[in-house]
Amino acid sequence: MLSHRAIWDGIDALARRHGHSVSALAKLAGLDATAFNVSKRVSKDGRERWPSTESISKILDATGESFDTFLAGTGAFMQFGGAAANTPTVPLLGLAQAGSGGFFDSAGFPAGQGWDEIALPSPGDNGIYALEVTGDSMEPLYREGDRIVVSPTEQVRRGDRVVVKTRDGEVMAKILARQSARQIELHSLNPAYEPRILDISQVEWIARIIWASQ
Repeated sequence: MLSHRAIWDGIDALARRHGHSVSALAKLAGLDATAFNVSKRVSKDGRERWPSTESISKILDATGESFDTFLAGTGAFMQFGGAAANTPTVPLLGLAQAGSGGFFDSAGFPAGQGWDEIALPSPGDNGIYALEVTGDSMEPLYREGDRIVVSPTEQVRRGDRVVVKTRDGEVMAKILARQSARQIELHSLNPAYEPRILDISQVEWIARIIWASQ
C-alpha cells in the first residue's frame, strides 16, 4: 500500500532525475514554487498531507514521464511483487547514430545490429526503444546524455514531444507544434533554435517520446 512518504519520495526522485529541485520542478509544471516544499507535506495539526493527483499529473506531463515510472520512484514496484528483479529492457541507440542506415525499418521500429539495452520499468509495448540525446536544442527538459524512450505505435498529436527522422537521415527530438496534410512544424525548447518546417514528403517517420531517464 502506498504511503504519504512513498508518494513524496516519488516526487523527490522525479525532480532529481531531471536535475531539478522540487521548487524548480513545481515551476516547470506551472505550479506554485512551494507546492512540494517539506512544509506543505504536513498540516498545521501534524497530519500528513497527500499531494493532489492534478499536481502529479502536471509534473509527469512536464517531464514526459509515465505514471509507472513515477511509481517506480516511490518503491511501489518493489512493494507490489518485486518487479525490479525482472525489469525488462528496451533497445538503446545514440541519437547521433540514429540517422545512419540500418538501425530502423521503414515504419520506424528498431532493426539491425548495434543497439545496446536500457532497463525500463513496465514498457508499454514491444516496439519501444531508447535514444541517447545529443545537442542542446531541447534543454532544459532533455540534456546531452539523457535517454528518451520512443514508441512508434503511439498516436502523435499536436504538442507531443517527438522524434522525427527525415529522408535525408537527420534524426531530431522536438515538439510537434503543428501538423497538416502537407507540412509539420517542429519546435525546440531552447530559444536559440528556430522552428523547423518540413514537408511531409521529407519525413520518413515520427514517433512519440513516452519516457525520459536522466
